[in-house]
Amino acid sequence: MLLFDSTFNHHKEIFNYSNLALACLLALGTLNITGCDKTNTEATATNAVEPMTDKASSKDNGGEGDLPIIDAVLTHAPNVPPPINRDYPAKVRVKMETVETVMRLADGVDYEFWTFGGQVPGQFVRIREGDEVEFHLSNHPDSKMPHNIDLHAVTGPHGGASSSFTAPGYTSEFNFKALNPGLYVYHCATAPVGMHIANGMYGLILVEPKEGLSKVDHEYYVMQGDFYTKGSYGQQGLQPFDMDKAVSENPDYVLFNGSVGALTGDNALKANVGETVRLFVGNGGPNLVSSFHVIGEIFDKVYVDGGTTENHNVQTTLIPSGGAAITEFKTDVPGEYILVDHSIFRAFNKGALGILQVEGKENKRIYSGKTKYRVYLPEGAATQSIANSKPAPRKVAANKQQRIEMGKYVYDNNCAACHQPTGLGIPKAFPPLAKSDYLLKDPNRAINAVIHGLNGKIMVNGEVYDSVMPAVALDDERVANVVTYILNTWGNNGGEVTPDQVKAARK
Repeated sequence: MLLFDSTFNHHKEIFNYSNLALACLLALGTLNITGCDKTNTEATATNAVEPMTDKASSKDNGGEGDLPIIDAVLTHAPNVPPPINRDYPAKVRVKMETVETVMRLADGVDYEFWTFGGQVPGQFVRIREGDEVEFHLSNHPDSKMPHNIDLHAVTGPHGGASSSFTAPGYTSEFNFKALNPGLYVYHCATAPVGMHIANGMYGLILVEPKEGLSKVDHEYYVMQGDFYTKGSYGQQGLQPFDMDKAVSENPDYVLFNGSVGALTGDNALKANVGETVRLFVGNGGPNLVSSFHVIGEIFDKVYVDGGTTENHNVQTTLIPSGGAAITEFKTDVPGEYILVDHSIFRAFNKGALGILQVEGKENKRIYSGKTKYRVYLPEGAATQSIANSKPAPRKVAANKQQRIEMGKYVYDNNCAACHQPTGLGIPKAFPPLAKSDYLLKDPNRAINAVIHGLNGKIMVNGEVYDSVMPAVALDDERVANVVTYILNTWGNNGGEVTPDQVKAARK
């Protein structure tokens, strides 16, 4: 049914027509859009929808009897509609709108997303096995493009795409029966299909089994997608879509819920110790497979591929482009649990990172935290003969110069991997410490970052960084040494931090 080639420019002249004329051109010989006359480009709106009643007829239900009519509750990520508590099928009306809108992709970076419901991912739909769905898809009048929807939960041609092709300013309606339980992706399937998906047109629909799902304390909606922009990661301004990068499968951004930091800081997911968490995780693609992992947790249960097959005690689960998975786990100890695509450079360099913040009482038997920290001198080490196979004597800096020298050792062993031996950091991922206006303005910022960690947005030398730095388990002497080393290296403006300052900062 698709009239376009996969290359957008081949038919770019078509897009110079008005929205309504475009709809008619695309409909010629393939689609029947109410109001379009194949002999001319004039279109008139019609209102052919029958009046709604409180029950669906037995005719609509294939002779199975009347069904109650229910309006679906739709939610934006990371929220999920409430569980279905009925034990009978219903006719569920789903009303969704496609909207083209400019929104934040990252700090200082905007993008024109094409969306279901005005956000990325699209709204979460929750229905029950055996339900009949009456789906209304409206395309906002300000849209430049026609859109449709392919729901992987649909048994029927094109997953509903051919029945839902909708020009700007129109509404399409079609019906389907939810035959199979599971968690399914939906997406736009209007040509060029990859471009519509890459611009954010995807979401999840859950078909609960007739017996329902087990009760949990929290349910969250997380969906990964890869984005392709003319500018590189973090390049400021409104960034257009790059077809060449998309075809070569080289994304600038790999994101959870449509933007960098969508699940960090104030937007982090929340739970308490002892609670159960269910994550409905989808992968809109359009290209990459996700290796979904929560650092510090093991999935007690994974519904593989979003279906009914269960796997247990899973560390990382693969989610293909256009696929989904349901993960469940219990939170045992407090802390920050990091959601990542374990194709790990995507997490720390392209944005596929989120936080689950767990509050509550610690359980040292399950996780103690660091209990000891001592010098390690293996047989044959360069300093072995000096130490004579005994723990090295504790040395305290007698002056600033000694503190700098000892601080270099601490830096090389704890900080250089991220901030680099040069102190220049990694662009867009880890901020520079060399000539850092953020640190030089207030050395206490460096002290606090080391002993307490750092999470959230900071501005360093005019660039925004939004990553996660864990606290480093160093005593007051070593913290004083490493911060003093940083302040006196790479052209920084000097100064000395003492153990007493660090001690005060801990309080």
